[in-house]
Amino acid sequence: QVQLVESGGGSVQAGGSLRLSCAVSKYTYSMYCMGWFRQAPGKEREGVATVDADGHGTTDYGDSVKGRFTISFGNAKNTLYLEMNSLKPEDTAMYYCAAELDCSDGLGSVFGYWGQGTQVTVFS
Repeated sequence: QVQLVESGGGSVQAGGSLRLSCAVSKYTYSMYCMGWFRQAPGKEREGVATVDADGHGTTDYGDSVKGRFTISFGNAKNTLYLEMNSLKPEDTAMYYCAAELDCSDGLGSVFGYWGQGTQVTVFS
């Protein structure tokens, strides 16, 4: 069964950093593409980053976060991270971890499994 549990959200001043974590079962990791998405109040959900868990680790990033955010797996391969640097107030949103069998389309892939989300607030 796919289970995704996010943590690490909080409030941070603009220019600061946060690292989000997503606890992932080993079974899930071995089969699925993983991603981070976000949704701000009144806005549509936005793709942040995806990583293919097939060993190649192919990544895809949204234009608004390229060069600032990094998606990665931990050494134990059962935690997905999103390292967020140079945060801006416009990064404020609920951040969700997601999983799916295939993400050959990167952020354009359709994800079927979602966590409950963790809130990130960036103040100026």
